[in-house]
Amino acid sequence: MNADEMKRHITTSYAGLRVAEHLGDTFFIFDPDGDLPPNLQMPFATLVTGDNYDAVSALGDGSYRLNLGLPRDRYVALFGPAPGHRDENGVYDTGFDYAARDVLMPHPVYAGQNWVAVVNPSAATLDSALALVAEAYDFAARKHANREARRG
Repeated sequence: MNADEMKRHITTSYAGLRVAEHLGDTFFIFDPDGDLPPNLQMPFATLVTGDNYDAVSALGDGSYRLNLGLPRDRYVALFGPAPGHRDENGVYDTGFDYAARDVLMPHPVYAGQNWVAVVNPSAATLDSALALVAEAYDFAARKHANREARRG
């Protein structure tokens, strides 16, 4: 599944999305009423198509990286506790090769916030990646519902 197909899958499979684009990258935000203020517009999934934010995935060859924000317990079940040590470029030392294709891994920069990533998901990771998109969406919807309940 290429980046356009992944974007189409996410936008047609999930309701209440605000989709933002910047520098060729796509950010999926759960905003069912379309009224979230900018400070609350945190994406639950992103499609990064270039090395605009980090270069460790080497996306300059037309590859893309799917990034997903998961609940802490799900992240821990996949990779153990979130890492704590970053290198001089702000990249977490997780032992993963962030340029590897079709491998589910901690996010190079946001693993500490329980984000995961996969570059060019295909046969080995596509089913898992799509299931994790659903989990990230459900998590974003729960956070939104909790925030609305607190507001009264």
